[in-house]
Amino acid sequence: MAGLVHIYCGDGKGKTTAAAGLAVRALGAGKNVVFAQFLKKGTSSEINVLKTIKGMEIYTLSTHRGFYKNQTEEDRLLTKKESRELFETVAERSKNGIRLLVLDEIISACNHGIISEESLVDFLKNRPADLEVVMTGRKPSQKLLDMADYVTEMKKIKHPFDKGIRARKGIEF
Repeated sequence: MAGLVHIYCGDGKGKTTAAAGLAVRALGAGKNVVFAQFLKKGTSSEINVLKTIKGMEIYTLSTHRGFYKNQTEEDRLLTKKESRELFETVAERSKNGIRLLVLDEIISACNHGIISEESLVDFLKNRPADLEVVMTGRKPSQKLLDMADYVTEMKKIKHPFDKGIRARKGIEF
């Protein structure tokens, strides 16, 4: 069966939640999953549960210092190296059962120059045929949109942040 490419994008809440839900569904079907986070510290609540499930591997790339404004040039270079190694590892190990790769916030990492979009596009074009890939983030390029088989946009209509309510553990992270 051919693996497809998914994008969960937009300015609304739910991109990572949707990706985590799909990861759980794949795990429930006996598929092995790699869940890689960019621009996050690896402390989101869903990670606490996902890492306990058999067949799940979690990667937090060196962007663990948070959003792009906090990244040094050294962080960016390390993240590029780590993402290249991640792509190579997943491509090799998909021969032995990895069927879903979630790249959480990789679109935002590309937009801010932390990850080269060309390297992501190259990976997508050359990935194993049966590897399903999910990418999340805001403002995907037209090139990524064209490569995707599924594109789902989360649109913010209203959000508590607009009233000054900060992100809450277990709800927003």
